[in-house]
Amino acid sequence: MPNKPDVKAWKAQLVAQAEQQILKLTDSDRFKQYLNTLAKFHHYSARNIDLIYAQNPKATQVAGFKQWQTAFNRTVKRGAKAIRIAAPIIKKLTPAEQKRLDTTDERAIVGYRYLPVFDVSQTSGEPVLSAKDFVKENLADHQNVTSLYNAFKDYLNQQTDLKVSEVPLETLNGAKGYFQPSTNEIVIGGDEPDNALKLKTLYHEYAHSQLHGLKSAFKDRPRAYQETQAEAVAYVAMQNIGVDTSNYSLGYVATWAKDKAVIHSALSEIQQVSNKVIELSDGLTKQLGLQEAQKEPEHDLKELSALTLNQSYQGLQQQIQQATNPQQKSDLKDQLNDVHQEISDRTQKQLQAFAEENPSIKQPKSELDQSLKH
Repeated sequence: MPNKPDVKAWKAQLVAQAEQQILKLTDSDRFKQYLNTLAKFHHYSARNIDLIYAQNPKATQVAGFKQWQTAFNRTVKRGAKAIRIAAPIIKKLTPAEQKRLDTTDERAIVGYRYLPVFDVSQTSGEPVLSAKDFVKENLADHQNVTSLYNAFKDYLNQQTDLKVSEVPLETLNGAKGYFQPSTNEIVIGGDEPDNALKLKTLYHEYAHSQLHGLKSAFKDRPRAYQETQAEAVAYVAMQNIGVDTSNYSLGYVATWAKDKAVIHSALSEIQQVSNKVIELSDGLTKQLGLQEAQKEPEHDLKELSALTLNQSYQGLQQQIQQATNPQQKSDLKDQLNDVHQEISDRTQKQLQAFAEENPSIKQPKSELDQSLKH
């Protein structure tokens, strides 16, 4: 039977393995593979994206053993090797615990467990829809992306402090566009015949504006570093809407310093801006009618897939931040609490199922978990 030091060492090995995989990202092909993982799992934490990539770079959608059965009507294949991800343990706080932790939150993460999940390729059963299935084929086939480009450009001009304009390609000296930090302006080659490349260029320059503007903490990054980051965000954004731009250069990750902290920082920055771009694009494609209607989160939370539930949680958080009406904000918080509770309930069930399936493994409790019981 494994003792606590053995289990702790096993957990540390999982994280170390993920870190080693990230450190090996020193050529475009491996970087592209990592970005594909990022595009598929942009709602996961950076830590879990790293863990998934390290254990199965080709994974496209993961879920627990029982969740595949109950939520997707699929069965994990015999002998399939599990992928381990970190799942939060969420506890409802008493007033005394809230005071001691100096928080007004009703619930808090008190620790983590490494749960076994399986990729869809390791299962069989009913078909599973992916994000790309909600985007109509005319967009995935590089046609009619002009509407999304125009919508994104209008959004940036009307809803942000950025200014997006177009000029003839012949005036750009071979470039497709650029970002000017001094004026906070994005300039795009307006007569670019490839609509997909034109949209990707806008994503690329928008990434520059977010990562390398005058007020950015990362504005002094080396040029090669900046270009790689911006290209990465554009690639992830295009992958998310189902448009393959792998024939365009991703830059060279080998120009980055071979330092673990620097590389993790760079990937974290890419993920943050990619998440933002993906959320914006998803909202715009829905407005343009380029996505099929999805089930509203408030209908029956127990029937929602884990992916949809996480998307609902993210969306409600954004709506709460944007809401100005007190009553509306209160209603949204109630919905968020319901979704939060459902996520917590599912996590606890997964933990219980894992414990039942693996009676020999005793997970060490976190220091915070212990302190809450004193």
